[in-house]
Amino acid sequence: MVAGTYPRLFEPLALRSRTAPNRIVMPPMVTNMGVTSEPARAYYAERARGGVGTVIVEAVQVRLFAAEIGPALMRPLARCIQDAGSLAVVQLFVQDRVSPDADRLGPSALDGAREATVEELRALQRQLARAAVVCEEAGFDGVEIHGAHGFFLNRFFAPEWNQRTDGYGGSLENRMRMGLECVRAVMEAKGPELLVFYRHTPAWGGYGIDESIAFAAQLVAAGVDVLDISPSLGPNGEHAHYAGLTRQHTTVPVIAVNGMNDPARADAALAEGRCDLVAIGRGLLADPMWPTKVRQGREAEIVRCTECNEKCFGNLGRGEPISCVENPRVGLEWRD
Repeated sequence: MVAGTYPRLFEPLALRSRTAPNRIVMPPMVTNMGVTSEPARAYYAERARGGVGTVIVEAVQVRLFAAEIGPALMRPLARCIQDAGSLAVVQLFVQDRVSPDADRLGPSALDGAREATVEELRALQRQLARAAVVCEEAGFDGVEIHGAHGFFLNRFFAPEWNQRTDGYGGSLENRMRMGLECVRAVMEAKGPELLVFYRHTPAWGGYGIDESIAFAAQLVAAGVDVLDISPSLGPNGEHAHYAGLTRQHTTVPVIAVNGMNDPARADAALAEGRCDLVAIGRGLLADPMWPTKVRQGREAEIVRCTECNEKCFGNLGRGEPISCVENPRVGLEWRD
């Protein structure tokens, strides 16, 4: 391969007052390293130095920003990502408890959870808004609201999990309400420069792609700048068609997730208008230099993820910091 074989991957993308230097996104992946530790900073900085355009830091529970994490603790992470040339975004996770000792909540009393009261939903929205402000004060370029993968916010949209009879359940309009109110809470609290991403899983839990598209349009109307379409609850493989269907009906950039580790496939998804950005996940664990090698025409040198799941998902299941069979340096970058 020669340099420039995949030019679309390396086109800048304007995101309001900011510019992503290319179309490659490191998606949020839990590390069990936290986000304020030296190992975490070194891990994220290495992926930024490898040439990724946007780094989305792993999900952080929003209640932690009120009790444990302030701007001073988060600022070094934002700086190390940005100093290496990437936009820095933090994924914010609205958990299913208002406090660590509280009951586990759900949209409805299913799966051992108690139905959340309206006041508890308001409290979670306030926690989310506070978390976004902390990230903004720490210097991050954006935040991503985690509304995907069958977690708390996603379940409000899913009729199989949401059996409420109040204003948060039943109709499509009502099932969209919690997600939209979360976006509005962030929009009201933050300043004008902070970007807002929203991660959504299409066609899950009793809703189809048509309802997902309708939701996406309302998210954009509420102020979302980037839609992260992540169907990872389904089988492995390329799912850029979900991003493409969403992109046809919205006016903001869309991220395609899954199956983008192959540069030709990722470039084709961009060329065909199915997405504006591509997420490379475990491929950046195996080889943080994936973007640079592709840009320089060194595709044959990429260390490939084999999807063995041994040291990434396997370590997470054991409560250990992630690593990688193909790249044992993962998690140890701070030692250099």
